[in-house]
Amino acid sequence: MDPLHLATALPAAVPSANVFAETILNGSMLLAIPVAALAGLVSFLSPCVLPLVPGYLGYVTGLTGVDLQKQRRGRMLAGIGLFVLGFSVVFVIIGAGVGQLGGWLRGSDQAWIPQVLGAAIIILGIVFMGGLSWFQRDRKISARPPAGLWGAPLLGITFGLGWAPCLGPTLSAVQLLSFSGDDATAAKGAFLTFIYCLGLGLPFLLIALGFRRGMGALGIFRRHRLALQRFGGGMLIVLGVLMLTGVWNIWINNLQGWLDSVTLPI
Repeated sequence: MDPLHLATALPAAVPSANVFAETILNGSMLLAIPVAALAGLVSFLSPCVLPLVPGYLGYVTGLTGVDLQKQRRGRMLAGIGLFVLGFSVVFVIIGAGVGQLGGWLRGSDQAWIPQVLGAAIIILGIVFMGGLSWFQRDRKISARPPAGLWGAPLLGITFGLGWAPCLGPTLSAVQLLSFSGDDATAAKGAFLTFIYCLGLGLPFLLIALGFRRGMGALGIFRRHRLALQRFGGGMLIVLGVLMLTGVWNIWINNLQGWLDSVTLPI
């Protein structure tokens, strides 16, 4: 390539190096990422998941109660890691599909989308708090994979394919966040869902690392499960109201205006 063509090609290549950074560091994502992580943590602490943690630990590792007390950390970490990987794959694939749908709808330039999303998230918050009895029934796959490390990822997949009234609303709300802003894509939906899976999955891994202390901490959260459930539902309702009233998009636009004046280091 001659020097002239090289000189004209280089500047065009520079912005492409920042595509990933610009995708993550934009107004809608910076607001949605902490919400997604907190939603995952709230899901873990919910009555649909928290009481079952010891059972999951035993099932995915194939260990008895006595073996668990001996803190065989390597086996527990492997089993829980495979379990988390299983449901994360399912959730991220669904999140990518929701994000892609958001991209198609955004392409039609429909101004009503934020209001509909806000109303939907408010309903999800009410479901999380125990309202709307039709949504309070668990819908899970009845097939049970073999206990132990081989069945751990399969258990994670079946966990991800079901519906629980304390898990489905938070996950759905996070995936609907991929519609926020003007850049709804499959990648955005998948990434936000991945952040949700970190919030849900990391506590499993932390408890596997320190089993006895983790069990003690779970007892504290169990005693306050009703308050945690109300907090999670209230968080979704507030988020829905912000989207319904347009305040969420105002925050996105203000944050994006500030970010546009910042030079990304990567």
